[in-house]
Amino acid sequence: MNITLKNIVPQFLEKEKIQRSQIWGQEHTFRKGEMIQIVAPSGSGKTSLVHFLYGLRKDYTGDILLGEKKLKSLTPPVLAAIRADDVSIIFQDLRLFKDFSTQQNIEIKRLLSAFHNTSKINEMAERLGIANKLTQNAGTCSYGEQQRIAIIRALQQPFDFIIMDEPFSHLDENNREKAMQLIEEEAKARGAAIILADLKPIEFFNAEHIIHL
Repeated sequence: MNITLKNIVPQFLEKEKIQRSQIWGQEHTFRKGEMIQIVAPSGSGKTSLVHFLYGLRKDYTGDILLGEKKLKSLTPPVLAAIRADDVSIIFQDLRLFKDFSTQQNIEIKRLLSAFHNTSKINEMAERLGIANKLTQNAGTCSYGEQQRIAIIRALQQPFDFIIMDEPFSHLDENNREKAMQLIEEEAKARGAAIILADLKPIEFFNAEHIIHL
């Protein structure tokens, strides 16, 4: 499956920002296996783009195609199936269940559509330094720990694309690089694409394409 943007323009964005963009009002096709970095200053519509790609918002003109299907025309069951099997996401606001444990937050995604077994959760948590947080309520973890929870959760499902919105904003350099390495390994295991949107270039992300929003 490819993701194609055809002349996407947010209905709420100022004209001058649209004119400067390498994405808005243009055509792009993101292919499985590609490493794509979207550099987006504040106010350029970065999070909106992420939400458009995941089908959460439709306040744009133009079309987003998942394969040959228009995203806006998909029924809720079809979109849910795509989110379970084809597109994973790390939201900027993480969207964890704060009253559930770290383990439960991660396990939810695996139970919905599994790619890994339970032992892989422990291995990933150890690699990202949160193994001692698995039984702790996610809401009591630091924001950096919560980001690592969200990263591990997103890697439990199958996907052709993983879309990330500032996934490392509260991590130190060492943990940022560890997390990126894990994400790249998991994408490679699936032959999947990474679409990483951030305020500035991520130097340790081996992006093939850098697009300025």
